Amino acid sequence: MSPFLRQQLDRQRLRLAEIDAALADPAVSQQIATLRGLNREHARVGALVERWDAYVGHERAIAEARTMLDDPEMAELARAEIEAAEAGLAALEQALQAALLPRDEDDDRNVFLEIRAGTGGDESALFAGDLLRMYLRHAERQGWRTELLSASESDLGGYKEVVVRIEGEAVHEALKYESGGHRVQRVPATESQGRIHTSACTVAVLAEPDEAAEVAINPADLRIDTYRASGAGGQHINKTDSAVRITHLPTGIVAECQDDRSQHRNKARAMQVLAARIRERERSARAEREAATRRSLVGSGDRSDRIRTYNFPQGRVTDHRINLTLYKLGAVMDGDLGELTAALQAAQAAEQLAELEARG
Repeated sequence: MSPFLRQQLDRQRLRLAEIDAALADPAVSQQIATLRGLNREHARVGALVERWDAYVGHERAIAEARTMLDDPEMAELARAEIEAAEAGLAALEQALQAALLPRDEDDDRNVFLEIRAGTGGDESALFAGDLLRMYLRHAERQGWRTELLSASESDLGGYKEVVVRIEGEAVHEALKYESGGHRVQRVPATESQGRIHTSACTVAVLAEPDEAAEVAINPADLRIDTYRASGAGGQHINKTDSAVRITHLPTGIVAECQDDRSQHRNKARAMQVLAARIRERERSARAEREAATRRSLVGSGDRSDRIRTYNFPQGRVTDHRINLTLYKLGAVMDGDLGELTAALQAAQAAEQLAELEARG
């Protein structure tokens, strides 16, 4: 392990002592938000320091075992102890490096996932429907809960635009890499000559804001419209203007919800989506300023980026950010995104670690 990483880990031990002192302060116990944040940090830093102590313990065991290598009666036992301790060191070092990396404050949040048809007309809308199914199947595999908030269907059964809320453990951490342009290459169902067409959709993954940290929105800046929900819905759809569309006038950002029969609940959900979109706009602007001199490994989240290609004739999916090609398109379209997500997370972790050491 590099001296720089050792120094960073020793600093974590000092930080743990600082947190303990803060938690013992009676004044802190009266500040609920501060107390909650300190407790979360204590759990994270405490686990990190525990691993660091274990790592140091393994190093000490190796040093002691090596002193016994010259003893014929103890050499075999010493070699076995060294081998076991070195294996433990390797696993601990990997875990420690991962724990030191900067963590996205949004990783534990639920998300609003938006899919919009792009170039390609009807085929693009059909592909948007395929992407929606892919993400719903993936959510089902992960045990996440999903809720369709709004949908604008195309004539052939796909979607011009669809928004889904996904709730579960570390949803944003897993899905944040999906933001960007998704391209499909295949023979459309409407193609009579058997020619391969290229179409595209855009995906945006927006972290759901905390109620405590929600974006401040001036009610005077909003225009709220109600309308009848579209699609099959029986007599209720024909009689009740329950769907809600909210426009944030200063930015032109629009959010709508038509899923619930209650106009009040639809308005509340649309406000959540609106806040998430405004928050994402602010985050993107901040990220662009911070990354003016370089591009991030996994992209800036710019929705015009082409991040992935789904080639049906060849049965492959290619993620262009890390030059990864998998010949398992069927499994991916059925929601098996684990290999793609893991590769993107590993690539980002490697870049973050390199930046961390370069700064040191």
